[in-house]
Amino acid sequence: MNLVSRPRTALVSVSFLACAFSGAVIAPLATVCTQLQAEAQADYQLHATPVSSAPADPAIAGALAQISEHRIHQTIEKLVGFGTRATLSSMETDLPPGTGVTAAADWIAGQFEAISKECGGCLEVKRDTFTNPVADRIPKPTTITNVYAILRGSDPAQAKRMYLVTGHYDSRNSDTLDDHGTAPGANDDASGVAVSLESAHVLSKLKFPASLVFVAVAGEEQGLNGSSHLAKLAKDEGWQLEGVLNNDIVGGNTTPGDTLQRKDVVRVFSEGIPLTATPEQIRRIRALGTVDDAPSRQLARAMADVARTYFPSGDFGPFLVARPDRYLRGGDHTSFNREGFSGVRLTEWREDFNHQHQNVRIENGIQYGDLLQFVDFGYVAKVAKLNAATLATLAASPGIPAELKLVTTKLDNETTLTWKAPAGATAGTRYELLWRETTASDWQYVQRIPSNGAADPAAPMTLTVPISKDNVVFGLRAVDAAGHRGLVATP
Repeated sequence: MNLVSRPRTALVSVSFLACAFSGAVIAPLATVCTQLQAEAQADYQLHATPVSSAPADPAIAGALAQISEHRIHQTIEKLVGFGTRATLSSMETDLPPGTGVTAAADWIAGQFEAISKECGGCLEVKRDTFTNPVADRIPKPTTITNVYAILRGSDPAQAKRMYLVTGHYDSRNSDTLDDHGTAPGANDDASGVAVSLESAHVLSKLKFPASLVFVAVAGEEQGLNGSSHLAKLAKDEGWQLEGVLNNDIVGGNTTPGDTLQRKDVVRVFSEGIPLTATPEQIRRIRALGTVDDAPSRQLARAMADVARTYFPSGDFGPFLVARPDRYLRGGDHTSFNREGFSGVRLTEWREDFNHQHQNVRIENGIQYGDLLQFVDFGYVAKVAKLNAATLATLAASPGIPAELKLVTTKLDNETTLTWKAPAGATAGTRYELLWRETTASDWQYVQRIPSNGAADPAAPMTLTVPISKDNVVFGLRAVDAAGHRGLVATP
């Protein structure tokens, strides 16, 4: 057989056989074998360490252990007890005492105040109240109130960085304009509000360099009105909002007889191309093949990374969905995406539409309505744990590397990247260069870059690796001395 005329893959295969079956390998052959084995790997594999989970932070793990299924049950039950939380009910004066969306807002604010009292006034409890003009689902000017609490970062240089968790506390039945009829909204979305409140309960006991914002918005069922106003407020006030976790329908629906529901995952939806991308940015995204690398997609991947640390048994975690939301539906994360912020939506695996946007009734033997009995409080607790772990990890991290660029001034088979440290990062900040095959959904390989020690953290950094930039997608994240990983930046 003429090996020279055969494809190189055949030559390598036959040579491997020679290496494998040569009993006592003489020195020259051993050298050839070593070279062939190295050549069989792609450059991005040869210079790689597989991505692995980060070590758990004992303080964060301790906080997650305090998440209470019982308290979540009480929160959802209390919200259901307001009868209706329809946004339009804020304008009605004939509702029974203690019912309606305004009463619900007062109660949520009171919960944040109580949490703040427990931590010595650590939370700034605020209301974003405005009058929404007449719109498609708002027949008259209507008062809408968003309730939120800010846990300010402990590091003055990093406190401007913010991470936000939200759920919507308004509810509806079959008629979006019904401002009096019963609308329990147990799953949609008292479950999401419970996640936000529970995250505040456990994380307010800790201190983070960056700030956390715990939110409950209204007006979602009328057209994302509350979150749209809050997102614009955040933009106008210059919030450095690096991630938004929107929990909407995370109750783990428990319809009897439904064998297709999954309780081991929660779906995480994220946009691939930012809503705010300009035509030039879209052209660049297409040219570079980074349609899967929007900041929101990196936020979703960060949740998966955190889950590997704090759910090590693999019994629960995010199921990443590479689209902005479900078909024919919308969510409050979109309001933040529209303002240029990174945001994702969390939703249970399999929704039962008999228990969403329905009048409470029994029809043909089927129970309709978003009732408390269909919520799995243990499942909501796991979703809360995932949210809290993500918020804590990101708030403890150094932030996102700045001005990451990939140098393309010459044709070569190496890759050179330059970047600057995140604003306010300490001198001990180190970095991890990540890469993956262009068809892979998540980061596969990592090269850990030591801290620059006492070097000027504001000075540009440069790294060259012997990996072809044409065959992989690169990313970079900042890591602090304790191993808290920040969001990945792509060049």
